[in-house]
Amino acid sequence: MDPNLHLADWLGRRVAIEIDRPLGATHPREADILYEVNYGFVPGTLAPDGHPIDAYVLDAAEPLERCEATVIAIVRRRDDVEDKLVAVLDPNSAWDAAGIAAAVDFQERFFDSWLECP
Repeated sequence: MDPNLHLADWLGRRVAIEIDRPLGATHPREADILYEVNYGFVPGTLAPDGHPIDAYVLDAAEPLERCEATVIAIVRRRDDVEDKLVAVLDPNSAWDAAGIAAAVDFQERFFDSWLECP
């Protein structure tokens, strides 16, 4: 678990995200994983893997290059060195834990992960 990610510090925060794996892209090392949401990173941050903190962007209907989104949850991984932010373009959109878990399952099913949300 990433000790630097505390939900209270990130929840509701609007962040700039650079998308390096847009909606519909194939995973760079696993050809059978297709990104069902936009996935990127928050520039200027640092995760335990030495790269910026990663983020899922859930509510975009098209591939993005960058965006500003509001953090609504954190995906915690017990079997990885880093956790992931979960963000939405529309801060008024209604996502519950089950909906978030379903949206990120395309990748999180390969990890021992759980969702931290309010």
